[in-house]
Amino acid sequence: MTTPLFLLRCVQLGLSLSELDLLTIGLVNDMFTEKENDDFNYPYKPTQEDFDKF
Repeated sequence: MTTPLFLLRCVQLGLSLSELDLLTIGLVNDMFTEKENDDFNYPYKPTQEDFDKF
């Protein structure tokens, strides 16, 4: 990942420069991945019964 791409991800997440002092690159990447997954429409959502079988 390049520096400009990292900074773009930070802007997309709404992070300020002062917040970046508290975060690692990996944490920012994880936050961006989770943000992208928020809009995904999963075809099947497991129920408690599925977890019990697991």
